[in-house]
Amino acid sequence: MDIDKVRALTDAELEQALRDAKRDLWQARFELATRQLKDYTAISGSRRTVARILTVQHERKLGKTA
Repeated sequence: MDIDKVRALTDAELEQALRDAKRDLWQARFELATRQLKDYTAISGSRRTVARILTVQHERKLGKTA
């Protein structure tokens, strides 16, 4: 998910997107552990999505509108 799309989400949508991204990351790590993961970029992509969402949440908490 692109940072512009993340910034366009409401706070409730950000919470849901964060839960979804963390679930996707957990699923990718589980598939990696069971040797079922075919696309290894899914892990880094999920980590980046989680980081983007957390960054936007932190910016909003501080009152920045970057």
